[in-house]
Amino acid sequence: MSPSEPTGTTRATQTSTAVPPPEPTAARGRWRMRLAGLLFSVPALVLLLLFLVTPFLLAIGLSFTNLRLASPLPVRFVGIENYVATFTRPSFWQALGNNVVFTAIVVPVQTAFALWLAILVNRKLRGILVFRAIYFSPVVVVMAVAATVWLLLYSPDRGLINGFLRFISFGALESRWLQSTTMALPAIMIMSIWQGVGFQMIIILAGLQDIPEELYEAAQVDGASRRQQFLYVTLPGLRNTLIFVATVTMILAFRLFDQVWVMTQGGPLGATRTMMIEMVEIGFARQMIARGSAVAVIFFLIVLGVTIVQRLLIREEVQ
Repeated sequence: MSPSEPTGTTRATQTSTAVPPPEPTAARGRWRMRLAGLLFSVPALVLLLLFLVTPFLLAIGLSFTNLRLASPLPVRFVGIENYVATFTRPSFWQALGNNVVFTAIVVPVQTAFALWLAILVNRKLRGILVFRAIYFSPVVVVMAVAATVWLLLYSPDRGLINGFLRFISFGALESRWLQSTTMALPAIMIMSIWQGVGFQMIIILAGLQDIPEELYEAAQVDGASRRQQFLYVTLPGLRNTLIFVATVTMILAFRLFDQVWVMTQGGPLGATRTMMIEMVEIGFARQMIARGSAVAVIFFLIVLGVTIVQRLLIREEVQ
């Protein structure tokens, strides 16, 4: 036996200390979890494919044709004719401008109001659950019903709002809210904020309750005032929540339709006309499905672009 050759004892020791091959149990468990997640996602993916992706792809295809409802004319390819006609239509730009104004005002105001309400109902007081339910209750009301109620409130002669204004001003103040080109859109903004703020309030409330109480205790020990605690503890802790709330509110504000259709139908003189109203009027009232599809595609691309820009400018912090 050569000196370099290991003995039997050495061989046994090496064999006993060798690392056993990894068992496939962990890998098999991860694979099963991925498969289970995929199977649970299939119903939602199928619904999204059937009711969102497929109609949108059909809208893109129809936007390049001359399709009309109940028309005996054969369908033919017209290229970008519908898009050119849409961009040269003055009501399109008026509707887009109304959407931009509505979104630019409602998103920050509603988010700030929701933050204030969330802080208000986050206090540990007796009966606070009742106030949470009261503030959230407008969200569960169907938008058409809420718009009808506010339509009565805005009535120039018998509405409660004008009655209150006349009472506090001895008859000097009143407004024809939905019949005025300057007040119709602000009136719809007020109604929309009232109806939707409870949803954002609940989300922000969940974010507030997720902030560790130790941070506030440490801030109090350091002598921070309530304003400083809000600026340096509450707002940083709600960063991701506020970004999510602002994004969702912006998308909902852009797809403004129900309350406008019930209260003004885009009037007076197009003061409350929106992109959704424009699309419905062209596609169904005028039966120009192809041109309405072009408006829908343009509207989708605008909302998608604004959302992407917002996400690039305001990024969520990785926890």
